[in-house]
Order: sequence, then structure tokens, then C-alpha cells
Amino acid sequence: MIKLLKHLSFYKWIVLAVFGLVFVQSMSDLYLPTLMSDIINKGVIVGDKSYIWKIGGLMLLVAAIGAFASVVASYYSSKAAMGFGRDLRRKVFNHVEKFSLQDFDSVGTASLITRTTNDITQVQQVVIMMLRMVISAPIMFVGGLIMALSKDAKLSLVLVVTMPLLIGSILLIMYKAVPLFQTVQKRLDRLNLVLRENLTGIRVIRAFNRENEEKIRLRKANKELTDVSIKVNKVMALLMPVMMLVMNLTVVAVIWFGGIRIDNGDMQVGDLMAFIQYVMQIMFALVMASMMFVMVPRAAVSAKRINEVLEMKPTFLDEGTLAADKIPGTLEFNQVSFSYPGAEEPALSNISFQAASGEITAIIGGTGAGKSTLVNLIPRFFEVTSGTIRVNGVDIRETSLEELRKKIGYVPQKALLFTGTIAENIRFGKEDATQEEIEHASQIAQAAEFINEMENGYDSTITQGGSNVSGGQKQRLSIARALVRKPDIYIFDDSFSALDYKTDAKLRAALKDETKNATVILVAQRVSTVVDADRIIVLDKGEIAGIGTHKQLLETSDVYREIVESQFQEEEIA
Repeated sequence: MIKLLKHLSFYKWIVLAVFGLVFVQSMSDLYLPTLMSDIINKGVIVGDKSYIWKIGGLMLLVAAIGAFASVVASYYSSKAAMGFGRDLRRKVFNHVEKFSLQDFDSVGTASLITRTTNDITQVQQVVIMMLRMVISAPIMFVGGLIMALSKDAKLSLVLVVTMPLLIGSILLIMYKAVPLFQTVQKRLDRLNLVLRENLTGIRVIRAFNRENEEKIRLRKANKELTDVSIKVNKVMALLMPVMMLVMNLTVVAVIWFGGIRIDNGDMQVGDLMAFIQYVMQIMFALVMASMMFVMVPRAAVSAKRINEVLEMKPTFLDEGTLAADKIPGTLEFNQVSFSYPGAEEPALSNISFQAASGEITAIIGGTGAGKSTLVNLIPRFFEVTSGTIRVNGVDIRETSLEELRKKIGYVPQKALLFTGTIAENIRFGKEDATQEEIEHASQIAQAAEFINEMENGYDSTITQGGSNVSGGQKQRLSIARALVRKPDIYIFDDSFSALDYKTDAKLRAALKDETKNATVILVAQRVSTVVDADRIIVLDKGEIAGIGTHKQLLETSDVYREIVESQFQEEEIA
């Protein structure tokens, strides 16, 4: 928690102003009971109306100053806390942006969302409270004790009995509550995970009639969160009754013993009323402290989870420099191996090949052969376990990530579009792309026809996740987004799977001229997509089972021939 609060240093002058205003407010609150005591003792009892008006006016002025200080302090404390939350969210987001895919997998997307939203909100709320109470509560507590002692030291012995009882109760309740707050956040993570999977996978759930099973799964996650939340609230619910009980018993004791002291002539009525006010202020200071005790443990749990993300070092750091290209438009794998964290066997082993500018290198293999893993290593989404990958003759670990990825046009296996217009989605590949470049890329990607048929053409809106276009249209827009970049290396990760054979053939024919000065890496399931490639790499269980042209592999690779035979008749193969 303290680590996160260091971010408030940017708002140090606002924080100091809040502390000053809260101090003024607290002092005015402490002064009012003394003025009330004077009115009763020297005005009401004596019958001096002019004194009553004089001190009454002073009380109104003091109250007005306190109210003004309170309002301004609330404004500035909110401003500082909201700014703190904004800065923290930005810092977490910017840090997470540096994570590799395996870092995302280790924390979990659902958990990262919870930490960036709910956890930061928890900390933000407690910062507002702390700015107001971290000065106010101690001043009211200590000031109330001093003023109470000044009114009647012997009557203050009542507090010696009740204060330890109250403080002990608060500490016991907090001891029980803190571990439960930690569990609440974990259960909230789990609920977010289940919700996210249900919302993103709704088509699959409905296709397999799994609605009832998912309802049960959600109900379980929801019940687990509800149960622990009820449990922690039951514990916290004890706090206020205990405090009110002790507070009221204290007031009763003060009135009882104060009445005796007034009868004996040891105390005045005004002083007793002021003493009661100071006792209430002391108790309310403890109420404020207890409210902080309620919020701080939960915020501390949230702060710990936020710090875990901020302190998590990316699997690899972007320590490369702006390296000059040696052989433009080339890609080389040299004895590359890769293992996922915790995996028993490597996903890729001893992968070596070279691809030159103007060549199409196709990668084919069965499910789980390591095709997508291989292409994900090129933009450094994952870090190689051993071996070297060179882009344009430079080791990808010796160049900056930004510079490396500028050279790559990547089309993922699962087409992803962003909310906005079609033009904005294509321009995602090149920020300063002209309308002519966008239209040219769309033409090559075979997307121009359906775009022009839309009411607003390139200004047509794409809804969240691209739900208002078909799978094939999403893929073609993703391809256009890569083409507009005009990179040195194109990576198509099974990007033609949603296209019909006719569109697939047209697209590959158009790509030949467009990519003649670049290297093309083409991952595919269909043999018809890779048959004309300059080089076909056959992967089997993470290893190369053959490299060559279509005709060469038919003769030399059993794995490739099996793939071909599963898709074509004997006559078509020949």
C-alpha cells in the first residue's frame, strides 16, 4: 500500500492543502464545545443575554470556517485521489503492454482486468478517506482527550475503562476480517473469469446446448463470492453495534458521575455538556479510524495485487537498439527451440530454414504441430528457448521491439477487428495511410467489393469484435490491415481458412505481385493454399518433417503425403 501511495507525490501540494484545511476544520470542531460551555456557564445561568449573543455569533463564525474548510478539503481530496487512480491505471496498462504472451497467460486476462479496474477503485476510495481522516481522526482523538481533561480530569477516568474495550473490539474484528477480504478478491477474479468465458464463448455454448451447465458453473462462482462476502460483512456488522454500545455506555457513565460532581460543586453544568461533546468527538474519531480499518485491509489486498503486476518483470525486456538491416526482406531460423513454461516437452525443436525476399514459405502440419508457435516467435510474442531468429540479417534480440514489428505485417489465426470504421481498422496497420493506400490494400485482400456494397463504404462502422461482418469478411479486413503496412515480412497464420476456394485463389494470385519484394510466411491447413509456395515446411510434433516444394515433398515426406491424401483423391494428387 505504501509503495502505491508514493504515486501521490505528484499531488503533494494538493495533499498538503487538504491536510491544512482538515486541520482548520478539526480545530474549529474542538473549539465549539468550549464556546458552548461558556455560553451556559457565563450567559444562560447568569442570564447575560449580551454575552449569549456575543459568544453565539462567534460560534456561528467558527462553524462557518469549519464548514468551508470541510467542503474545500473534500473537493481537493477527491481531485487528488481521482488523479492518483487515473495515473495508476495508466501505469498498470503501460506496464502490461510490455508483457509477452506467456506473461499474460501466467497472470490471466480476467485477473488483469480485475486488478486494473476493481482493485484500483478500492485503493482510490481508501485514498479519499485517508486524506480526510489521517489528519482529522488523530487531531480529534488527541484534542478531545486534552480538552476533556482540561474540563474535568477525574471524570476522564471513565474513558480509561471504556477506551481499551473499544480498541480491543476493533482489533479483534479486523483480525477476523482481513483474511476474508483477500478471499473476496480471489473469488471476484474467478467470477470475472467465468463471466468472460461465457460472454466470449456464447456461440460455442449455444451450439453444444451447454447453457444449463454454464448456468450451474456461474451459480457456483457467484455463490462462492456471495458466501465469503456475507461472511466478511457479518464480521464487519459487529463493529458498529459494539461501537455504539460502548459510546452510549460511556455517555451514560459521564452523565451519572458528572451529575454527582455537579451536586458536590466540583463541576459546572456547561463543563459537563462540553465534556460530553468531547467524549462524543473522541468516540467519533475512533469511528473514523474503524472505518479506515474497514477499508484499508481490503485496499491493502488490492494494492498487493496491483504491485504484483507492476513488479512483474516481462519475460524479456526490450533492450535492443535501432540495428541497421543487413539483408532486407529475409528471415532465418537457426537451430530454434521453444518450450512453454511448465511443459514437459518442447513445442519446437531445432527449427532451421531460410526465406529470402520475394519467396513464399508455407508451413503445414497437423493440429498441435507447432505452426502458430513458430510464427509467434518472429515478432517476439514469445522468447526462443535456444537458437537464433534473424530478420533482415539481424538477430531479433538485438533490435528494438518497435523496430522489429514495423518490419512485420501480421494476420492472426483469429481475425480481430476493433470498434470504429472500416478505414480506421485498416489504418491500424499504418497510421498515416492515405485513402488510396487503404483502397488498394482492400482490393488486393478481396475486401473492396463487400466494402463498396455497404451503405457508408469505408466509413461504415465495425461493432465490437466485428460482430456485424462475417468471418470471411473479418479475415479479409485483417489481411488488408497487414497489406497497407507494406512490411518486409508478411505472416499469414492460417488467415485464409474462412475464405472459399475461389476467393482464396484470387487473393493468393493478387498477393504474388504485391509481396514480390517481401518474404511471405504462410501457415495453412489446406494443401491447395500452399501448393504453389516456393518452400513448404512440414511440421510434425514440433520438428521439421520435410522441406521442399509440393512435388519434392510428395516423394520425400510421408507426413506431407498423408496430409495431401487426406484432402485429395488419388487422381488429383497425380
